[in-house]
Amino acid sequence: MVHDKHDAVLQSVAEATSTLTALPECADEIFLEGPRSRFAEFFTLLRVMRDFLRGFRTLHFVGPCVTVFGSARIPPDDPYYELARKMGAAIAQLGFTVMTGGGPGIMEAANRGAKEAGGRSVGCNIELPYEQAANAYLDLCVRMHYFFVRKALLVKYSYAFVVMPGGAGTLDELWNALTLIQTGKIKNFPVVIMGTDYWKELIDFMNKMAQRRMIADADISLIYATDSVDEAIAHIRSKAIEPFGLKRVARARRRRAFRWLGERGLCNDTINKAVSRGENGSKV
Repeated sequence: MVHDKHDAVLQSVAEATSTLTALPECADEIFLEGPRSRFAEFFTLLRVMRDFLRGFRTLHFVGPCVTVFGSARIPPDDPYYELARKMGAAIAQLGFTVMTGGGPGIMEAANRGAKEAGGRSVGCNIELPYEQAANAYLDLCVRMHYFFVRKALLVKYSYAFVVMPGGAGTLDELWNALTLIQTGKIKNFPVVIMGTDYWKELIDFMNKMAQRRMIADADISLIYATDSVDEAIAHIRSKAIEPFGLKRVARARRRRAFRWLGERGLCNDTINKAVSRGENGSKV
């Protein structure tokens, strides 16, 4: 009996140690592999909290964002790359900070467009053994260990999503946003889909879900599909700026409040034509 308890303690310590010393890209794998000792689960909780804290510190003062999703595998000579680049520039000119997953492909294009337009550009990256090296067009980038933390932060700091052609990760982010809107967790949150030829079957499938009463007819209107940058920007302006009481300011205000979590601002905090939260600037 004594030896059994001793062995159990040693196993718990070993599991907790492996949790703390594991490579960042293995964090999700360890978390999802099944229940571990309570000691190890406690240290996993601390790592999750650390991820959230890192995100709060980096993103709290970046200003209202519009997040652009899309494939990391699209090269610079692809037409969708150029569309994302133009969209990033237009979002920046509207006054929002452009947020992406911080990687290459569509994400790089949107960040690049924002930087070239003189706007703000941030990334919320994920630790992976491939594809997710941060691109060169970011003012700030935070690297997450856990996918679910990253997904939460991308929604928390965004006032709209722009979904470009992408794979499983892009679809995951799209359905996550639609589910949160459908269930009332976030309100007045525009989702723009661009690259309508690519998404045609998806749009048809959503219409099929509505016909079979799997979703409400009104849920179809949760997405706005267009290939026009001007139309997309007009939709974001009407759905994200006016309902939240956001307003354009000549210069973004520098925050003088005490930074409880060690928050950081962007290096270009005084960028012109920023969008500022009004009194009703909450999304929920």
